[in-house]
Amino acid sequence: MNDVQKETLLKTACDTVKAVITGRPIPKHESDDPQLNVHCGCFVTLKNQGRLRGCIGQFTSEIPLIELVVEMAKASVASDPRFLADPVTSDELEQLDIEISVLSPLKKTDEPLSLRLGIDGIYIKRGCASGCFLPQVAAETGWSKEEFLSYCCAHKAGLPPDAWKDTETEVYLFTADVFSFPFKET
Repeated sequence: MNDVQKETLLKTACDTVKAVITGRPIPKHESDDPQLNVHCGCFVTLKNQGRLRGCIGQFTSEIPLIELVVEMAKASVASDPRFLADPVTSDELEQLDIEISVLSPLKKTDEPLSLRLGIDGIYIKRGCASGCFLPQVAAETGWSKEEFLSYCCAHKAGLPPDAWKDTETEVYLFTADVFSFPFKET
């Protein structure tokens, strides 16, 4: 994805977040650019001075990427269950950083330790329990491969920390094109 495409998606996400927080209608965003109309997953992350304020995404999509960015930005600011009691406010807009992660398709692996820290994200699933970490989480935390997998099991999926070693647990890897900028630059 080139810089113009990234900027378009970031502006789309910022416009959406601003509209949701201020109670205004969400602007319609469309593009003729084929890259912005692909059907793939994405996550939109909001941070205030490095502190997580919202992060929502999905791995696949039936709608074009530019439309999915609108939906995930809206959900990130208004529907992240971790922040329903302390939602993002208009006073925070100038301090927000917005990050978009455009995802590759999931690839199931039988060798979870083959993951590349800082490059691969993980999605872990067993029964109805599931959890994921984006690739950048490993770099932000400094975790080892085992810690990355164990924390995802225990803190995201609600499974035992070593569930990733169990053959009944499915582990998927994915990569992401990650880009961000401060909200005040929009």
